Amino acid sequence: MITRSEESQSAVARAALLVLVGSVALHTSNAIASTLFATYGSQPVSAMRMMFAALILLVLVRPRVRGRSRGEWLGIVVYGAAMAVMNGALYHAIERIPLGIASTIEFLGPCAVALVQSRRWREAACALLALAGVALLSAGPAGFFDAAGYAFAVCAAVAFGVYTLFAPLVGNSGADGLALSIAVAAVFTSPWSAPVVVSGGLDVRAAVLLAASAVLGVVITFGADTLAAKMTSARVVGTLFAIDPAMSAIIGKLALGQDLTAAAVAGIVVVASAGALLVWSAESEDVSEPPID
Repeated sequence: MITRSEESQSAVARAALLVLVGSVALHTSNAIASTLFATYGSQPVSAMRMMFAALILLVLVRPRVRGRSRGEWLGIVVYGAAMAVMNGALYHAIERIPLGIASTIEFLGPCAVALVQSRRWREAACALLALAGVALLSAGPAGFFDAAGYAFAVCAAVAFGVYTLFAPLVGNSGADGLALSIAVAAVFTSPWSAPVVVSGGLDVRAAVLLAASAVLGVVITFGADTLAAKMTSARVVGTLFAIDPAMSAIIGKLALGQDLTAAAVAGIVVVASAGALLVWSAESEDVSEPPID
């Protein structure tokens, strides 16, 4: 007989695997897209990637538009808007600071969701530990500090938090909800993508790279995140995103040759460890610790 605890652990394990797949795809996509920044700029690249992803999903899924409730449309629009802001802000950040640092700061969004939804002191302590890890990131050499880069990363973190909260709601709509949300994100970012496309400034090589980046970083990543959100709570999914800082640092090193200081590496390890501990705490059956008043 399978107990409720075993079912919960199995769901978290499946969700963790999906988040891992999404994380690898996302940061590989970011590394690919960043090679186009010098030619088109970070915001147009982010917008065109979203445009490609929306076209691909709308053709493949052909989502149902009619017959949706006001609540469903609210979730789809907010989720899509969060995607648009999160991606645009992150791209502005990684144009200025290393990928690993930008993604670590961005993780504060889902970390904050976990902190707000936490009911026990040890969960709150883990989230605060993540904040300490982010503080370590700024202890590196002056070349790592760029005020605008950090500001954009914080903006991405806020959007990531909203994205985490609305992922379960959109997940209940299946592939249709995801396709419509990405289409909404593409519409929001069209002022940056349309001028490049209409002017004919997009060459074949760039189009191929953007299409690959769209499939990896939007279709696969957001699809995996949405499926994971259906399996467990926003709190747990949010803390599973703790894999992102480490994954972004690894891919930043392998694909872009970005080296990090010992302090920055320590910060990434602390943030990722705090997220992992928070997931463990959330799934623990130990109820002896009193809740936060």
